Amino acid sequence: METWIRRIDTFSQSVGHAFSWCVLVLTASTCYEVFMRYVLNAPTAWAFDISYMMYGALFMMSGAYAMSRNAHVRGDFIYRKWAPRTQARLDLVLYFIFFFPAVFAMVFTGALYSFESTRILESSVNSPAGVPVWPLKLLIFVGGLTLLIAGIAEVMRCLICIRTGAWLSRSGDVEELEVVLIKQHGEKAQS
Repeated sequence: METWIRRIDTFSQSVGHAFSWCVLVLTASTCYEVFMRYVLNAPTAWAFDISYMMYGALFMMSGAYAMSRNAHVRGDFIYRKWAPRTQARLDLVLYFIFFFPAVFAMVFTGALYSFESTRILESSVNSPAGVPVWPLKLLIFVGGLTLLIAGIAEVMRCLICIRTGAWLSRSGDVEELEVVLIKQHGEKAQS
């Protein structure tokens, strides 16, 4: 199971890293729009569409990555005091009661919605540029699939924790600045 968890985490990381480039496209297009609008007094017809499409793509496709890093927000003021096996049992139950039904609904309705949008090559009605929106709508379905795959890895993590009494370590490629600073401060204090 651990091998599959690592493979799924690597897949989630790859998808998250690939779509993180949307931030640069979003930033560049916004800067271009600001320059065109306020310096040259010639606003673009496509800037609004690009901004919501890039943000939407980033949001939809980063869910599995965040899940693989245990980075989703949770109110764990009671949960964190429990033994790992108790945490894993609760997580396992909650995945089947809430997570999987919601993700299955997202995949199913996303498939219907996005396949129809792709079939008709839907474009934006919000701007005169007529930017194609079917690729963004297709990401609803794809994002749901990546969340489903990441959820399977989380269930396997829960099963391992129930069996061993300890959570399987997560690979980390990015750490919050606070964590890095606390580690650096601890290292300085010890030396």
